[in-house]
Amino acid sequence: MLKDITIGQFFPGNSAVHRLDPRVKIVLTVALIVLLFLAQGPVSYGLIILFLALVIGISRISPKMVVRGLKPILLIVMFTAVLNLFYTPGDYVWQWKFLHISVEGIRMAVFMVLRLMLLIIATSMLTYTTSPIQLTDGLERLLAPLKKLHVPVHELSMMMSIALRFIPTLIEETEKIISAQKARGADFDSGNLIQRAKAMIPILVPLFISAFRRADELATAMECRLYRGDVGRTRMRQLKIARVDICSMLLVAVLFAAVIALRRLGL
Repeated sequence: MLKDITIGQFFPGNSAVHRLDPRVKIVLTVALIVLLFLAQGPVSYGLIILFLALVIGISRISPKMVVRGLKPILLIVMFTAVLNLFYTPGDYVWQWKFLHISVEGIRMAVFMVLRLMLLIIATSMLTYTTSPIQLTDGLERLLAPLKKLHVPVHELSMMMSIALRFIPTLIEETEKIISAQKARGADFDSGNLIQRAKAMIPILVPLFISAFRRADELATAMECRLYRGDVGRTRMRQLKIARVDICSMLLVAVLFAAVIALRRLGL
């Protein structure tokens, strides 16, 4: 299961999606999230699925990797689907005691599953095709107006990017600790829920120690490189809006208008 967690990973490439300005990718990702909550009918969701399939194809990210990233949320998706399926009022097609299934419940369950899965895919594509440095620069540029309110924009952007970057590292570290504990005879699969929770203690303690050690090493490395935050900092790669960025924004704007029009038509 841990190997299926792909959020925070970056896959280098030279596709049009990789070359997009990070600011544009962040804005378009937020726009897609808004679209997912505006969509109400199968046609609207079909357009969004088609758009995301186009993005995945252009980025040359393996579809298997994208699908693998959905496995950790399957339990949440199933739980959400069950709640919407049995507890949405409407025209009942089946009923037993306090459980009932309605036409509206089936529709809501299907759309909610689609919404969650597409939400994860859209946000994952941002980290798959954007390096942590580019993500930091993009967030900092977008949040730059908050500097006038004395908000530490650079520090916040750096912390968010480092947190995303360390997710794969901590997952790898967890797998190593689990393998080491199993080699010593630890059993994580048998027993009831409380026993399994207690069995996780030999994993959590060294994991926290490793995380603090890595954080201390990172802080020391940044100090040795005379890192002083945003003061006097220059950037090797200057962010510029190119033609491909404008085309992608126009495409998402057309998709946005289409979804709003379909929403009014109930499609």
